[in-house]
Amino acid sequence: MTTVSRRTLLKGAAIGALGLSASALPFRAKAADKLTIGLIYVGPRDDFGWNQAHAVGAQALKSIPGVTVVEEENVPETDAVSKTMESMIELDGASLLFPTSFGYFDPFMIAAAKKYPDVEFRHPTSLWDPKKHPMNLGGYFCYLDQAHYVNGIAAGLSTKSNKIGFIAAKPIALVLRNVNAFTTGVRKVNPNAEVRLIITGEWSLPVREAEAANALADAGCDIIACHVDSPKVIVETAEKRGIMSCGHNADQSSLAPKGFITGAELKWGTVYTAYANLLAKGEKLPNENYGGYDRDMVASTAFGPGATEPAKAAALAAIADLKAGKPYFIGPIKSNTGKLISPTTIELYDPSLWGTDYLIEGVVGSIT
Repeated sequence: MTTVSRRTLLKGAAIGALGLSASALPFRAKAADKLTIGLIYVGPRDDFGWNQAHAVGAQALKSIPGVTVVEEENVPETDAVSKTMESMIELDGASLLFPTSFGYFDPFMIAAAKKYPDVEFRHPTSLWDPKKHPMNLGGYFCYLDQAHYVNGIAAGLSTKSNKIGFIAAKPIALVLRNVNAFTTGVRKVNPNAEVRLIITGEWSLPVREAEAANALADAGCDIIACHVDSPKVIVETAEKRGIMSCGHNADQSSLAPKGFITGAELKWGTVYTAYANLLAKGEKLPNENYGGYDRDMVASTAFGPGATEPAKAAALAAIADLKAGKPYFIGPIKSNTGKLISPTTIELYDPSLWGTDYLIEGVVGSIT
C-alpha cells in the first residue's frame, strides 16, 4: 500500500463499513506457518544508509517460507507511525513490528505495545527499560563501534597525509563511541595520524554534510569517515575531491569506485531472521539483544581500491580479534582534553559505553 492508503484505511471503508473503531477490532495472531512481520522506515529504503540497512534485513526475512513482510517508508516520527503500526496489525495481521527510527519509541511504540499486548514490538536501540515499559516491547542493537574500529585501522594504514576527517550527526553517546572507536583503530596502527571531527547537528543534512566534507578536504584530510543516517553525499563528495572514504550503516562502495576503503555495516538480518524463527516455534523473543562481530550482527564492507594491502591484512586481523572477544579500548584511556576516562581497559560490551560523553586522544574537535 502507499503511505497515504495505509495510514488512512483504518478510518476508511474497510473499518467504517463494519461500524467499528480501530481499537474495537480484536488482534488475532497468525499461525506459526503464516507469520506477518512489519518494518517501518523514517526515510527511503534505498538511502545508502540507516534505512537501507534495515531494508536489507527485511530481504533476509522474505526468504523464510511462511513469512510475509509488510513495509512502509518515509514515516515521520509523529503520530503517523502510530497509524502505520495500527494498520499493519489490524489490516495485515502483523504479530511482530520493527519500527526502526529513534523517535518512534517514546511515546508511540510504548503506547502501541500497551494497546496490543499480544503483538511484539522491537526497537533498534537500548531505550527499553523493564522497570517502566511493557514486556512485549524491547530493544536490539548491533555494536557498530566494533566495525568503526576496523574502519579506523584500515584508514590509518591507507592515509598519506595523516589527516583523517570524521563527520558526525549528533554529539550523543552512540555517535561518540563510534568516533572514539574509529580513532582508536587509526592510532593503533598510525600514532602520528589525527582525526578531525565536524558535527553537523542533525541525522540528515545533505548540504551541511557536503560542506563539511569539502572543508575537511580543504584542510588536507585524504580520508573521510562518518556517522550520519545516509553517508551518500559524504562519500560522493569525497570521491569528487579525489580523496578516500569509509562507509557507515550500509554498503556505499558503489558510490566511490576509486577511493572507497571499507565500511561498517549493520547486519539487522541476523536479528530479524532469528526472531522470525523463534516466533514460528512458539518461543518467546528476548527483550534485549545486542552483539557485534562475535554474534554476526555487524560486518565490514568488502575492501575497495582505497585500501592498501597492509590495511587489508590488519583489518582482517582486527576482525578475528573482535570475534574472539578481545577488547580494543585499552587502558589507561584519556580524553582529548587530558582527562582520565578509565585507568583500565574497557571491555567490548561494557555498559559504560552507553554513557560515552567524551572524545579520546587523537580527535581534533569538541562536542560543545
